[in-house]
Amino acid sequence: MKTRALVMAGAMALTAMATTRVAQAQEPLAVNIPFDFVAGNMQLPAGEYMVKVSAPTHTLILISRMDSTASGFVNTNAAVSSEPQSESKLIFNRYGDRYFLSQVWTEGNSQGRQLLKSAREKEMSQIAKNETRGQVTLVAELARTNR
Repeated sequence: MKTRALVMAGAMALTAMATTRVAQAQEPLAVNIPFDFVAGNMQLPAGEYMVKVSAPTHTLILISRMDSTASGFVNTNAAVSSEPQSESKLIFNRYGDRYFLSQVWTEGNSQGRQLLKSAREKEMSQIAKNETRGQVTLVAELARTNR
């Protein structure tokens, strides 16, 4: 009887932790992006942004400026890491002075989102010299919205 009670208590604890992770994954991320960038086919200006994975399919990401002057949806594919992420972050591919949003990761999750490369990014990656290529990672935080 004690074993059954312990198994039930363990199952309830795991369910509670999984529910918390799912809830965190649905919360938007807030990030200050200090440079103009491209997300999908959208050219977006520098500024404060909220980034949210759309439900229920999780294939789209909504990117919106906090001042409501720019927003849009971007198609993504699943990305998997061998370890849960230690922080929420956005990863950009850089070619010279052009930045392209590449990945979105949420703290505590080993699954993130990979943006599809646009034709513009593919072109830039072919003409960029090796010394002008790189990646930029910006740390994001969970955006607590009361709207």
